[in-house]
Amino acid sequence: MDGAYPQQQPLDGSSVLLVVDDYPENLISMRALLARQDWQVLTASSGIEALSALLEYEVDLVLMDVQMPEMDGFEVARLMRGNQRTRLTPIIFLTANEQSDAAVLKGYASGAVDYMFKPFDPQILKPKVQALLDQQRNRRMLQQLSRELETARAFNASILENAAEGILVVDAHGIISFANPAISRLLAAPVQQLQGTPLLDVVQLTSTSLWRESDFYKAYQGRQIFRVHDAQLRTQGGELVPVALSCAPLPADQQAMVVTVLDMSVVRNLHQQLEYQAITDPLTGLLNRRGFYQAAEGVLLRNERSDKAQALMYMDLDGFKRINDSLGHDAGDRVLRWVAEQLKDCLGSEALLARMGGDEFTALFDSLPYPEQAGRYAERLLERVSISHEVDGLDVCLGVSIGIATYPDCGANVEGLLRSADAAMYAAKQAGRQQYRFYDQELNGRARSRLMLEDSVRMAIEQQDFTLVYQPQVAFHDGRLRGFEALLRWQHPSVGDVPPGLFIPLLEEARLINRLASWIYRQGAAQRQAWYDRFPADLVLGISLSRAQFVMPGLVEELQRVIQLYQLVPTQLEVEVAETSLMYNIDAAVKQIHRLRDLGVRVALDDFGAGDCSLRMLRDLPIDTLKLDRHLVARLPDSAVDAALVRSVIGLCADYRITVIAEGVETPAQAAWLKANGCEYVQGFLVAYPMTAADASGFPAIFSWPGPVSYTHL
Repeated sequence: MDGAYPQQQPLDGSSVLLVVDDYPENLISMRALLARQDWQVLTASSGIEALSALLEYEVDLVLMDVQMPEMDGFEVARLMRGNQRTRLTPIIFLTANEQSDAAVLKGYASGAVDYMFKPFDPQILKPKVQALLDQQRNRRMLQQLSRELETARAFNASILENAAEGILVVDAHGIISFANPAISRLLAAPVQQLQGTPLLDVVQLTSTSLWRESDFYKAYQGRQIFRVHDAQLRTQGGELVPVALSCAPLPADQQAMVVTVLDMSVVRNLHQQLEYQAITDPLTGLLNRRGFYQAAEGVLLRNERSDKAQALMYMDLDGFKRINDSLGHDAGDRVLRWVAEQLKDCLGSEALLARMGGDEFTALFDSLPYPEQAGRYAERLLERVSISHEVDGLDVCLGVSIGIATYPDCGANVEGLLRSADAAMYAAKQAGRQQYRFYDQELNGRARSRLMLEDSVRMAIEQQDFTLVYQPQVAFHDGRLRGFEALLRWQHPSVGDVPPGLFIPLLEEARLINRLASWIYRQGAAQRQAWYDRFPADLVLGISLSRAQFVMPGLVEELQRVIQLYQLVPTQLEVEVAETSLMYNIDAAVKQIHRLRDLGVRVALDDFGAGDCSLRMLRDLPIDTLKLDRHLVARLPDSAVDAALVRSVIGLCADYRITVIAEGVETPAQAAWLKANGCEYVQGFLVAYPMTAADASGFPAIFSWPGPVSYTHL
């Protein structure tokens, strides 16, 4: 080992590097490669020599081979991490053989900060060495600064007037009786002004503001030392200064305590800089792997009970190696920075972004309306990246393969999600690259189907493929036509009629219903005006509102404009709101219904019985009409429990003077039971299917029932 490394201590300001390799030629080449005036390079040919050198010298960075006789690099790293002197010394593993994923993971688990394969590019190694040496220098600066501050505090405790630290003497009532020049400068206030000021006026506390309830007073009473490491002082100008406070009671006869104040601004800034460097990728400014793990675990825990969907996107660039090999690493770095900017521009406000290493990136979405929406973002990113671009004067043609995993179905934690998304990404590559895949095959198909359907709905809105049909509501007693409910229908040009149960939820989830809302109001009001001479003036036209429509701030104003435009009486319109739409915020719902009632339109509680059947709504909501849900009606009269529920609701509505309409009535038995139990109106296939405006115009004002509607016929 003698002569294997220099025996003198390194010069001031220089950094010490230790290269460990059992091949002498490798040591010679590394010394030549790392030869710099401000770098002292030590060498060791075995793990034992390396440990001896580490004990003798203050080493800033270790570059170590993995496979060595007697003691391999992993064992040396483990012993270093167990030693107080070397536990924070950064290690870069350099290997030509141990290139498996398991070896890489073992290297990082042993405490390495990087793992490089031989042969490596010096232009990559040198910047990494420089960055780690800078970080190590900052850490030692921080350690040195902390030691100096601690020494200063011990020294200044006995020298009040000339102390570098702020010192206050506070009496038993919490009033400052002495302040030294240092605290005067820190608070930007004269010493004379500080004397006589309550201590709690300059200390920022999150809890009590009463002296006798404060921790300072409790420590004083208990004759104990009280320390606060993350306190804040409020200057005369209102600024907050981070400080560390140390409070100790003086002898009992002095009835006071001394408060030592240490300005932590520099230390806090250094900590923040080191933490930022530790979790940030220096090339792109995105989170690095460590930062992503920390942030992603927090996101998943924070949103564990959220009703929003969460998904992880794993991206690998297609064609990046070709750019790196042909144009050089500088060009490759510029391309990676450009890709990072595209990610920020496309996904930055929606996802947590990170560069995991090389040309691999991740994005964690934590508030998707549904999991398939991640596919929409993937398509947007594919379109943005997968075309030819000029990056800093270079024409590059890139692609990206994307894997998507949903939480918690594809992984219960970040590690599991990454594995699933990575597998999905490789499936995308095997399928031809420049595309995306969901980890779950069923979800993959559903996502594509949903996105195709969403595109079709958007096109239908643009091409006005939607129409309104009308279903009559008639009285059980005499068949009198009460009104119609306007129902939305979609005639697809290639598949024909699309069921409302398929496209209406999609309209609501994709927030497209608002684009149709104005058209529905105007179309319905225009038809009601067209029936002015055909039907009585009290004919009611019902328009169903989704939850998104109901909570729109401008709903009442828009309905008012429609009523005025088509010269309707407000009571000729009835807005129908589903029971489930009101449960999200019942107080806001009451206010919105009152505004609708003030306008003069009728309000119906729709689909009652589909949700929790809250009788509170009948009592508290100022509604005109209640519509029994068709699924509830379908179980009549055979279900005794449902029959009892409906009978009770009809009775309550009669007491509250609320009109009851039964939806989905299809059989004479249902009609007979409802009539016998006091239901006033019926809407369903038994009377008529939804019909066009022309057919509805021919519907009789008095409907002729096919025969006696009597429960005794059942």
